[in-house]
Amino acid sequence: MTVTVPRTMNARRLTAHIGAELTDVDLAEVAHDDDLFAELRALLVQHKVLFFRDQPISRADHVALARRFGELEDHPVLGSDPEHPGLVRIYKDLDSDREAYENAFHCDATWRECPPFGSVLRCVEGPEVGGDTIWVDMVAAYDALPEDVKARIAPLRARHSIEASFGARLPIEQRHAMHAKFPDAEHPVVRTHPDTGEKILFVNSFTTHLTNFHNDENVRFGFDYAPGAGDLLQYLQRQAAVPEFQVRWRWSRDSFAIWDNRCTQHYAVQDYWPAVRRMERAGIVGDRPF
Repeated sequence: MTVTVPRTMNARRLTAHIGAELTDVDLAEVAHDDDLFAELRALLVQHKVLFFRDQPISRADHVALARRFGELEDHPVLGSDPEHPGLVRIYKDLDSDREAYENAFHCDATWRECPPFGSVLRCVEGPEVGGDTIWVDMVAAYDALPEDVKARIAPLRARHSIEASFGARLPIEQRHAMHAKFPDAEHPVVRTHPDTGEKILFVNSFTTHLTNFHNDENVRFGFDYAPGAGDLLQYLQRQAAVPEFQVRWRWSRDSFAIWDNRCTQHYAVQDYWPAVRRMERAGIVGDRPF
């Protein structure tokens, strides 16, 4: 159910489906005001990702704002600010590994049994040009699927893995240790938004395979299994790349994005090397997809 509150923030839609830039708002004030936060949360559910510029707030207020949505979570690979647990540093400096890719459409941490609710991301330092981020409306992506595809994927479930993504570059012992600590999670291919009831296409670059495809309805002979399941999964994953479902944000210092991780994917465009891109993100603990 969508919460309706009086509007005091100016929200300018950026595309037909997803994204709004908010003005007349101080995020430090929102972090400590119940009414302002209720308005911001309602706008987030409506627009799926919210953008802000010129918000030179403290790290403490950044964390306090994110905690209004729920408890924060650390990332097993990326480092956190030592004085502000839950504030993850995503720093791409000159001494960073140029080949450490980040440009893939994904929904954060779906390898968890309970993927994040969302995130509050700040640009600390960005390149003069490049380094944009794209968000995708996965409700619109689901709605646009042919009806026969919707019927086919309705009962399907899929596996999501950190071992096959972040862990793929590690030596085998470390990769297996990562898998033991963070076992693969299984989620519905189509999840339901707990606030709106909307259907969401819920596969991304962390998704490795469909787990209940290989049955009598779908497979006649053994060789049907791989092309049938694999081709269908790749087709679903590619829906995030459709421009009609996307919004693209140009970062500047002290600009923010707050997104609903339950119904979006995003893609960090890696076109700025050797420039520096430093971001800080507070990720919010979510619930189990259904």
